[in-house]
Amino acid sequence: MRFTIFEVAAALNAEVFGDGSVTITGASEPALAGADDLALAMDPKYAEGLTTGSARAAILWDGADWQSFGLEAAIVVPRPRFAMSGLTSLLDPGPEIAPGVHASAVIDPSAQIGEGAAIGPFVVIGSGVRIGKDARIASHVSIASESMIGEQALLHAGVRIGARVVIGARFICQPGAVIGADGFSFVTPEKSRVEEARASLGAETSAVNASWTRIHSIGSVHIGDDVEIGANSTIDRGTIRATSIGHRTKLDNLVHLGHNVSVGEDTLLCGQVGIAGSTKIGNRVVLGGQVGVSDNIFVGDDVVAGGATKIMSKVPAGRVMLGYPAMKMEQYLEAGRNWRRLPRMMEDIKALKKAVLSDDKYD
Repeated sequence: MRFTIFEVAAALNAEVFGDGSVTITGASEPALAGADDLALAMDPKYAEGLTTGSARAAILWDGADWQSFGLEAAIVVPRPRFAMSGLTSLLDPGPEIAPGVHASAVIDPSAQIGEGAAIGPFVVIGSGVRIGKDARIASHVSIASESMIGEQALLHAGVRIGARVVIGARFICQPGAVIGADGFSFVTPEKSRVEEARASLGAETSAVNASWTRIHSIGSVHIGDDVEIGANSTIDRGTIRATSIGHRTKLDNLVHLGHNVSVGEDTLLCGQVGIAGSTKIGNRVVLGGQVGVSDNIFVGDDVVAGGATKIMSKVPAGRVMLGYPAMKMEQYLEAGRNWRRLPRMMEDIKALKKAVLSDDKYD
């Protein structure tokens, strides 16, 4: 598909310089760009590549002298990374799903399919399911009974939606994600070894000879509008009440939310984040890769946790956290400096001890 520079600029709400009728078919790094590519030189450090590539048009940084690079057209943007969002949205056609319902799809007669929806091959849709208008569902997706999918949703191949799950508009779910599986909740007839360890803060106790019995999850999952779920992420349904995700929240690949977890709006959960059951995450929280959050705690609004942080107790709003166990960032950095000093400190202590013992012999 071809786009004029005018069309690209309109998608970015940006200014055009030169011949806006020039057309492009894709985007490229400047040095590798062909004549039909839009060169992405949104920082002065990429300027040299414009002289070696063959691009006729480029996106440039604010204040760039576009004519000095021999370009026919240029788009100037003040915030390059934000411009990438609009550009990639324009150039990404998404998965090819033919309009209507594929002949191999299995849809219960009681399901309601919205106008303009596209249902791909081998999709299975259960009883009482409602699919919003203009939703797109790729191959091998299964949606269990009584679930609701909002308008303009996009479910990539192999997504699994459990029973009674409610999902808002413009939802995007990457391949292999599972939403609405049973929560991991088990109990023993008598107090378990784990319960005793937690109550005693780790004191040794006798072994408990008991088998684990499942507590079934009869709740569901509720997901707001404009939410995105990464590939192979898993969101367990609640035990009684619903596990929930607020509007505009984004989950990376391999994120796991346990049963009864509540995640607020505009929150970002990076790859391999794990949040244990019944924990509440506030609005605008950012959890870096491999962050772990313990069960039954609260993480306040606007908290940021760096990669591999382990949050084991309540975090007040606005904190920046690092480490295991999690602590304020400035405390963690100071602690890190002290850890590096420990070997030298131990040598100093040994020398002092040796000197003191040597003096004692002559008293």
